[in-house]
Amino acid sequence: MEQLKTIGRELAMGSQGGFGQSKEFLDLVKSIGEARSKAEEDRIVLSEIEILKRRLLEPDVPKRKMKEYIIRLVYIEMLGHDASFGYIHAVKMTHDDNLLLKRTGYLAVTLFLNEDHDLIILIVNTIQKDLRSDNFLVVCAALNAICRLINEETIPAVLPQVVDLLNHQKEAVRKKAIMALHRFHRKSPSSVSHLISNFRKRLCDNDPGVMGATLCPLFDLISEDVTTYKDLVSSFVSILKQVTERRLPKSYDYHQMPAPFIQIKLLKIMALLGSGDKSASEIMYMVLGDLFRKCDSSTNIGNAILYECIRCISSILPSPKLLEAAADAISKFLKSDSHNLKYMGIDGLGRLIKISPDIAEQHQLAVIDCLEDPDDTLKRKTFELLYKMTKSSNVEVIVDRMIDYMISINDNHYKTEIASRCVELAEQFAPSNQWFIQTMNKVFEHAGDLVNIKVAHNLMRLIAEGFGEDDDDADSKLRLSAVESYLKIISEPKLPSLFLQVISWVLGEYGTADGKYSASYISGKLCDVADAYSSDETVKGYAVSALMKIYAFEIASGRKVDVLPECQSLIEELLASHSTDLQQRAYELQALLALDARAVESIIPLDASCEDIEVDKDLSFLNGYIQQAIESGAQPYISERERSGMFETSDYHSQDHHEVPSHALRFEAYELPKPSVPQQASTELVPVPEPSYYSEPHQPIPTSLVSERDSSEIKLRLDGVKQKWGRPNYQPTTSSSPNTSSISQQAPNGTATQHSDGGVGSSSSKPQSSYNSKKPEVDPEKQRLAASLFGGSSSSRSDRKSSSGGHKPGKGTANKPTTIPKENPTPVQPPPDLLDLGEPTATTVTTMDPFKELEGLLDSSSSQDGGGSTDVMGLYSDAAPVTTTTSVDSLLSELSDGSKGNSRTYQSQTSKGPNSKEALEKDALVRQMGVNPTSQNPTLFKDLLG
Repeated sequence: MEQLKTIGRELAMGSQGGFGQSKEFLDLVKSIGEARSKAEEDRIVLSEIEILKRRLLEPDVPKRKMKEYIIRLVYIEMLGHDASFGYIHAVKMTHDDNLLLKRTGYLAVTLFLNEDHDLIILIVNTIQKDLRSDNFLVVCAALNAICRLINEETIPAVLPQVVDLLNHQKEAVRKKAIMALHRFHRKSPSSVSHLISNFRKRLCDNDPGVMGATLCPLFDLISEDVTTYKDLVSSFVSILKQVTERRLPKSYDYHQMPAPFIQIKLLKIMALLGSGDKSASEIMYMVLGDLFRKCDSSTNIGNAILYECIRCISSILPSPKLLEAAADAISKFLKSDSHNLKYMGIDGLGRLIKISPDIAEQHQLAVIDCLEDPDDTLKRKTFELLYKMTKSSNVEVIVDRMIDYMISINDNHYKTEIASRCVELAEQFAPSNQWFIQTMNKVFEHAGDLVNIKVAHNLMRLIAEGFGEDDDDADSKLRLSAVESYLKIISEPKLPSLFLQVISWVLGEYGTADGKYSASYISGKLCDVADAYSSDETVKGYAVSALMKIYAFEIASGRKVDVLPECQSLIEELLASHSTDLQQRAYELQALLALDARAVESIIPLDASCEDIEVDKDLSFLNGYIQQAIESGAQPYISERERSGMFETSDYHSQDHHEVPSHALRFEAYELPKPSVPQQASTELVPVPEPSYYSEPHQPIPTSLVSERDSSEIKLRLDGVKQKWGRPNYQPTTSSSPNTSSISQQAPNGTATQHSDGGVGSSSSKPQSSYNSKKPEVDPEKQRLAASLFGGSSSSRSDRKSSSGGHKPGKGTANKPTTIPKENPTPVQPPPDLLDLGEPTATTVTTMDPFKELEGLLDSSSSQDGGGSTDVMGLYSDAAPVTTTTSVDSLLSELSDGSKGNSRTYQSQTSKGPNSKEALEKDALVRQMGVNPTSQNPTLFKDLLG
């Protein structure tokens, strides 16, 4: 608030001094500075926002007024309110030719916008223009905006101009160009990787300001790769020497120290370059010694340089004289009354003891004074120093001090850190077993559950393993000491859960190991713990496991186990627990009490907590049992992966050796359809129609081979099933009644054409069909899908019976003829079958006189008196005729639908598409005979017979 009042007074004075600010702005600053509450301040600012919104919408606002409005927007943004409604006006002001207005616009834009703001794109062109300006002040304003607003995407737009400005005649421009390149390197190192040499060149610039600006990007580069810049060590030392000798202009002095910030940056760079390098460190010795002698410790900036010298010495390989000088400086820091200087002394001492541990002994009293200082930050820094100074001779004092401090603080985060350090020091420098156990007890008791669970596990492992030596007596004493101390502490109220877990584990493992305490005594203590902390399931689980170990050791040693009543009640309670973990532990304990000594000893061996557990993932101990079961007739085990990949039919595996699991993707191409002819069996095979828009020449397959292969294939029965796609329709059904039902088929022009099954002569012979094209492979998944969609099932015996009586049209299908165009030289291609996933093959119908062949067929069939059926389709196939039962109406439909793929047998042709000439000849022949091939009238056949 005081800063705002100061800004207000300065702005007011500027207004009175002729800066051109209005009285409104003066009143705004004054009212905000005199506001008595945040609510009053917000009310004033919101009122100002409304005023500015109205003013900015006015036309032809004078530039002087617009500048004041932008400044007022900046003031609103500084107070935490939103002034985004005026951002665009600040962007417009950057385009102004007036230097004062342009700099005001750049200042406002850098405060308003971030590098990812949408308005950045409107500033890039202005920045490019200003970078080419002859006025170096305009160039500097643009470079300032670049450092704040340019993002990774817009770097290439301004990078060439910024590189050119490195050679500008004005040092201020060169300095800001270096700063802009440093910004580019931090945002996108790859964009300026080819310009790194420019930083080396500018290090030799005549202007100290440009040289000092170059140190910042060089520090980042050296931090990433020290080896590349080893050759610059002498240059940095030379620059630092010139600075300490006051060869720079007086304008760079600060509190009579020559360019102190350049010195600090140089010392940081030298610390990086001299780390682990003796030759580089030796070059630095002289200039570092001069700094210790010339620095004025009476000023803060002088002490800052001394502290940086100490840090540099702790990083390089120093000489003894430099260590003495650093120790003297640290002594002055520690003896100072300033907490800041003491903090610097403690930090510097912590760095130097890594190189020379004897230095800390000279300042023991000063360190103890810092431990008792009321400044909490200084006290924590001192504990960090003590942690680094700890050894076996002072571990007791340091750890006790750390535990006392841990008890006094309320910061849980720092308390956890101190607890882990106490445990680490106790494990490393413990003078005796008793002290170690007591220290651990204090840490767990006072730090509680803040202690990391790894600390508890490390403690249990340490007690189990001992001190890592072959001295079993020392390990036994350690464990006995732990048991004794825990038996004393276990009765105290409100112990941390993690501490109780450690106690239960130690009592279970070593409570009765030395025979000093009986099993009933230890088990009673554990039962008391389980009862006292009944809400903590983890503690109860540890207590039950400890009881199991105690009883197991007693049974294994041959002693009689007397379960205490409270232990028995605890077991019975846990047997009905809602926690499955506690319930399982209770059942295991109950089962263990019923075992003999030999079994118990193999289940829970004595003192085997540190032994590695070997897990037999293959369960090889069951091999004998499995082999015996297989010999007795059991089936071998099939893994889940193999089960999921198996198909339902075994013969399909023999036909296709490239099958993949049903749940996996298939990447191989679909194979061409394979022809097949079913054997004379009871199951009818409905052929899969093939689309007629593709044809591939192939050789016909012998019928014997086809029959042999098809005898084992799955055959879908789709007759009498409602179609799921297209218009409502049904597949043909073979009925056992004397009258056969009618079939509805789809004509090429999309209209439904119905046919009536003509009883040319029925026969009980088994149907066969011959295919000259390959039959498509049917995936089992597709079989199941088809069965679920179309209700396919194995044929029944009634389906095999053919009717020889009258001909009754199916319901809703008779006497509904549908005409198609008589002259259609190019039949429309039917839609492909959705279930046929094989490659399409074009089919055509041979151009024969169908009605002459039909008359001969009817004459021969009438003379047979229904004794058998004649192969009608054999007339249209070059293959050997086979016996089949074919509907005459279906035949007529096939002739009218020349390219339809629903007939029983086709002759594949090598040519693609239908034959227009053959279609015209067929239609002319039909017109001459005066017969409508699409007629559905059942009396048609009587007329044909005369």
